[in-house]
Amino acid sequence: MTDNNFLSQYTNTDDILQDMKEIINVSRSNAYQAVNFALIHRNWLLGRRIAEEELKGESRAEYGLEIIKKLSKELTDEYGRGFAKSNLYSFYSFYKTFPEIFQTASGKSVSLLSWSHYLTLLRVKDEKARLWYAKEAFNQTWAVRTLQRNIDSQYYYRLLSSQNTEPVEKEMKQLTADYQHDKLEYLKNPIVAEFLGLSSNIDMTETQLESAILSNLQKFLMELGKGYAFVARQQHIHTEKQDYYIDLVFYNYILKCFVLIDLKTGKITHQDVGQMDMYIRMYDELKRSEGDNPTLGIVLCSETDEDIARYSVMHGSEQLFASKYKLYLPTEDELRAEIETQKAIFYLQQKDREE
Repeated sequence: MTDNNFLSQYTNTDDILQDMKEIINVSRSNAYQAVNFALIHRNWLLGRRIAEEELKGESRAEYGLEIIKKLSKELTDEYGRGFAKSNLYSFYSFYKTFPEIFQTASGKSVSLLSWSHYLTLLRVKDEKARLWYAKEAFNQTWAVRTLQRNIDSQYYYRLLSSQNTEPVEKEMKQLTADYQHDKLEYLKNPIVAEFLGLSSNIDMTETQLESAILSNLQKFLMELGKGYAFVARQQHIHTEKQDYYIDLVFYNYILKCFVLIDLKTGKITHQDVGQMDMYIRMYDELKRSEGDNPTLGIVLCSETDEDIARYSVMHGSEQLFASKYKLYLPTEDELRAEIETQKAIFYLQQKDREE
């Protein structure tokens, strides 16, 4: 799994900087692989234990759902995030899909992808295609986003149907090149942070400009004095397809609802609005309690010449709560002015540093 003897067998070269970089990089890689192995082994064992318990029930499917529902509540109460019903079901599916992943003939440790890779592979129902994607992802060191794109674009089937596969492979590598350049992708994985009981590193998932705007926008909303209580920043939400991060989350105790804010540094798109609507649905399902009003989402666009805000409320409640929301939300003009102010401050600070 890792080159455990590297540090003990390490020898110096004439380049001290390169030597130190090599030591740091290999140590990081070994540490991540050890944590990754433990995480995947844990999830596989949890999935196996759920499967074993499910066999005790007469109506297995219904019994399994009840087990997961009960376990999710009790494990979350004791260990915190990471044990939602969807996560436990993923562990169960992982074991059922890869039942022999840790049972090698030689008894040696197996080479594994990351847990995010396996979550992506669980979407592939064709066993031959899934095994091929897993093999290629490992051999070609595909990033998670590369794997996701190749599955979504039917890469396996397109190769099978092509007499000349070279153009298909070349196109894939060109389209996923940006995904492959991020050497620190594994360090940004919030699943690993949750597994270790650590908080995610916010700075590594934002540009400097986004960070500056969000930091001050958080203060701006709190200073409005309209019932805002800060909940989270860069809150991680996981689906079966991928990981998402909500920039800012508040709870308004006057409106009795969550307020989600997502910042886009380019022009707002229909996909951005659709993504926010998905966040809202998930929040209403996972976080909203009895007595809470529907979750509200705000998508901000921070383009220099076209700053806009898009408000969104789901579940057909927009007409019911729209007028009430407007009393306690910042107006588009207020948001636009705040974003422009923070941009100006940011660029002036950058200019000062350069000088």
